[in-house]
Amino acid sequence: MDPTQKIAKNLERFAQAIAAHDRENPTHHSWGIGLAPFDIERLGLEEGEQILPGIVIQADGGVTGNFRVLCDGDHDQELEEAEEEVVEAVSTQALPAIQPTPGRFGDE
Repeated sequence: MDPTQKIAKNLERFAQAIAAHDRENPTHHSWGIGLAPFDIERLGLEEGEQILPGIVIQADGGVTGNFRVLCDGDHDQELEEAEEEVVEAVSTQALPAIQPTPGRFGDE
């Protein structure tokens, strides 16, 4: 695959990821694509380069071979809120104790 085809395929993937992110997070504004510095160099891009309208390349500490959609939303805060909701969930009913059945699992 020649370099032009690689760039075109990556731009297509970036656009798809941004569209999916914006669809799933309508209150966040996407502004960039985060890439490992190695990947920026390997793809022949430059940090701060605008690759799609309103979308720039940003070096970050991510894993090489992967990219991230960068936005003005706080996804970590949403995860913390979801974890808090799980922690606060308390059962209002007791479950009966399960008695072992003789003969199961070889414990006759």
